[in-house]
Amino acid sequence: MKNLLIIIMTTFSLTAYSQMGSKNFIDTNYIEVTGKAEMEVVPNEIYLKILLDEKDLKGKQSIDEVEQSMIKKLKELEIDVSKKLAVKDMVSNFRNYWILGSGINAQKEYQLVVNDSKTAGQVFRGLHSLGISNISIEKADHSDMDKFKMEVKVDAIKAAKEKAGSLTRAIGQETGKAIYIQELNSHIFGAFEVKNEGIANMVVRASGSSSASPPDIEFEKIKLEYSILVRFELQ
Repeated sequence: MKNLLIIIMTTFSLTAYSQMGSKNFIDTNYIEVTGKAEMEVVPNEIYLKILLDEKDLKGKQSIDEVEQSMIKKLKELEIDVSKKLAVKDMVSNFRNYWILGSGINAQKEYQLVVNDSKTAGQVFRGLHSLGISNISIEKADHSDMDKFKMEVKVDAIKAAKEKAGSLTRAIGQETGKAIYIQELNSHIFGAFEVKNEGIANMVVRASGSSSASPPDIEFEKIKLEYSILVRFELQ
């Protein structure tokens, strides 16, 4: 009985191995090519960080008063503050109070999302006129970025198929179905987060002769690049 069981198990193992081996693409004549594609996208989501710091106000106004002035100015720029402006953090610097005895220094941080560089420049200038100068750019992105990434990948696979077809026809053969697909290198240039990449993709030009003038801002297009390796059967 034990011998019969061993024979059955051995037969099953050989059969399974044979079936697996018959599906191995290494046993198939194939051509391997790499397709590349790219796309440029204009960012439509620009994230600004606005920090109101009580010490910058020098007792002239409270943070709440400056906040109301800021909201009014943003509405004048036709920005929907209910959707585009959010409070990220509100802290009180108790360290100075306890160690230095200098009182509590309150700060309030906001995140504002605008849809183009022109509006970003208007926000810088508008808030600068209110004495709000602690503004930085956190990130530039696009709302449909995932869709664009997929489109570029599909274009890369199509490019691989076209390349394989041209090469095989040159030797009197044809390409069959794809038997292996691998995503290789991917690069995204232009979309950035300040903490990681700085402001390498942002061009800042002074708007006026004074170096203290708030800037006009331009963004590079976000460039997507993908490479896909594909193996096609040779027929």
